[in-house]
Amino acid sequence: MKQMLIVAASLTMAGAAWAGDQYVNATGYANSGYDVVAYFDLPQAPVGQEQPAAVPGSTAFTATYNGATFAFSSARNLARFEADPARYAPQFDGHCAYGVAKGGKVPGSPELWRIVDNKLYLNITPVVVGFWNEDISGNLDRAENNWSGIEPEPASGMAIPKFTPAAPVAN
Repeated sequence: MKQMLIVAASLTMAGAAWAGDQYVNATGYANSGYDVVAYFDLPQAPVGQEQPAAVPGSTAFTATYNGATFAFSSARNLARFEADPARYAPQFDGHCAYGVAKGGKVPGSPELWRIVDNKLYLNITPVVVGFWNEDISGNLDRAENNWSGIEPEPASGMAIPKFTPAAPVAN
């Protein structure tokens, strides 16, 4: 019995170390080149209201995580990310949290974000944000349950609707 528990624990830890493909759009950057650390410093709007604008990253401050390049607006945010990238990277490898709750991978927009329990979640369109907001905790439960089955699938190759990505600014 003890050996079975050790094997189960090691498989669980190994699974946590493996990540699916990070969503990367035409910019070539994760999160469309926006600073994932900066979200945690922005005031979060109440559910049903538009969030503050995402902060663009810079080509001067980049790091690689989960096979993708992330850009940051400052050396301070880059250092915070490098100290604990899993804390700041968008959940579900940057895919839409509501899409994962529904069982698939579609891109997450850096403009449509929410931090829940100190984790960054993205959604694909404002309409989807409305569906997400109707039952955030239930949608999170469904997404977490679905993720292990769809995580190994390739990253979404779709573009984010009505979103014009701008590559990180050069400094």
